[in-house]
Amino acid sequence: MAVLRFKPHPQPLHDCPRLGDALHALAAPPTDGGWNRHELHDLIPNDAVLVEAAVLVGLVPRTSGTGVILTRRTDALRHHAGQVSFPGGRLEADDADAVAAAVREAGEEIGLPPSQVAPLGFLDPLATITGFRVMPVVAIVDAGFEPVPDPNEVADVFEVPLSFLLDPRNLASHVLDYRGRPREVHEYRYPAQRIWGATASMLLNLRTRLEAIR
Repeated sequence: MAVLRFKPHPQPLHDCPRLGDALHALAAPPTDGGWNRHELHDLIPNDAVLVEAAVLVGLVPRTSGTGVILTRRTDALRHHAGQVSFPGGRLEADDADAVAAAVREAGEEIGLPPSQVAPLGFLDPLATITGFRVMPVVAIVDAGFEPVPDPNEVADVFEVPLSFLLDPRNLASHVLDYRGRPREVHEYRYPAQRIWGATASMLLNLRTRLEAIR
């Protein structure tokens, strides 16, 4: 299958003008096993082949500031029930690349049409304890998009201000005992929604990359 190309006309992000400088280019996706892979050395063998997956970090330009699209998974799902996440999933055989997978999954989960997505670049890939290598695809989403969540997978679709997620004061770190040793888990203090785990780690990576170019 040919690589998908999306040509919408996105509004600029007036509150994050250097976002593009903080991302890996679409033409040069990162190839490492995950910026946090060393943290999982006792959970995933070093020679293990991780399953490729992708998520869409959708940024919506609003007059009040950029919003970040997140979902809350339904409580009936077998894995990660009730958790907050980005739209996404594993790469399928028909997906040309991570961008195609992220856009496809966003269409299936929240009804986001490709015509309303403008991919910008990649964050660093994240390794998960479940054996996935997740590629976060950052994209601008048309402000006119109206979510249509798949009731079998998504209980809620909501936006969090990017300014909130970039403020270090809103991110807490907890140390939990998991499989015999303490491990650090990140969590955003956002009202009515618990944003933690892999999703919080990807958002922290976005903040870290933006801070590096200032």
